[in-house]
Amino acid sequence: MTNRAVVSEAIIARTKWAGVTPAPLAGDASNRIYHRLTDPATQETAVLMDADPEKGEDVRPFVRVAKYLRDLGLSAPEVLAEDEDFGFLLLEDLGDGLFARVIEDQPDLERPLYEAATDVLIHLHQSPVMDLESYGPRMMTQRASMAFSHYAAGITGEDQTEVENRFTKLFQDILIDTTGGPKAVVLRDYHAENLLWLPDRSGLARVGLLDFQDAMLGHPAYDLMSMLQDIRRKVPAGIEMTMINRYLQATGLDDHNFRQAYAVLSVQRNLRILGVFARLAVERGKPGYVDLMPPTWDHLVRGLNHSALAPVSDLILSSLPAPTAANMQKLKDR
Repeated sequence: MTNRAVVSEAIIARTKWAGVTPAPLAGDASNRIYHRLTDPATQETAVLMDADPEKGEDVRPFVRVAKYLRDLGLSAPEVLAEDEDFGFLLLEDLGDGLFARVIEDQPDLERPLYEAATDVLIHLHQSPVMDLESYGPRMMTQRASMAFSHYAAGITGEDQTEVENRFTKLFQDILIDTTGGPKAVVLRDYHAENLLWLPDRSGLARVGLLDFQDAMLGHPAYDLMSMLQDIRRKVPAGIEMTMINRYLQATGLDDHNFRQAYAVLSVQRNLRILGVFARLAVERGKPGYVDLMPPTWDHLVRGLNHSALAPVSDLILSSLPAPTAANMQKLKDR
């Protein structure tokens, strides 16, 4: 086992933050750990990412995608120092101005922030793509099926293989029919808890980007839907519709096809989230994620109202238990 404290100290020692004691920062659903370093003389800060390869983490995708985004003029953190073998990165500190917190404190900024974040996606999707794995129908269906193997099975205690197989055939066909066409770089976790407001910068650079290491090539509706159907904060319907219109006007994409894909991808993402959060609660001892399942379910049910989902809607709603208080407790007690 690597003594990670010793390695991190050695990395920090090569920088201007030598001798500074790291202060813990809030983490995410991964095994990554974050610390902030503050120079006592200048008060300049940086963020240390500890992504242990022995726990399945890999910092190389983060470095690649960060460079790509920065080359496009976007505000991904600059990598200040790195040790890819041991899984450490020292990053530019973009601050604490998460969209969700800024909007809570200054509600009048809600629309301007979402406009800025939508404009970032427009720019990203009109730029040359980088070489990434495709987030296509087969993989998306596999990820969505976790709602059966982890969420439903975790609540009922029953094997879900038969219904999962039926779902897989139906849903993959829907994705093939509705999400074709040119692909864009999708960051896959684009929402108000991963976007930072940087008002001292200008233009698109005012939006700070976090948690993009899982970027893939996918349908351009994906990140816009992730941002506007946020499970952590309720985005007003008027803002959702306005941002979709803003995106379509700027890109010239077919309105009907885009909105159809938006609904289908919403169902895919929210099924995946139910499965991932159930796994985090049951297998990794993180029951707090269960509390996010009711809003996830609400977005799922809304998406299933679209006619494109008709072949699979009844199967999903009849097979997945609703996130009642009793069912959520079952997941927490597993």
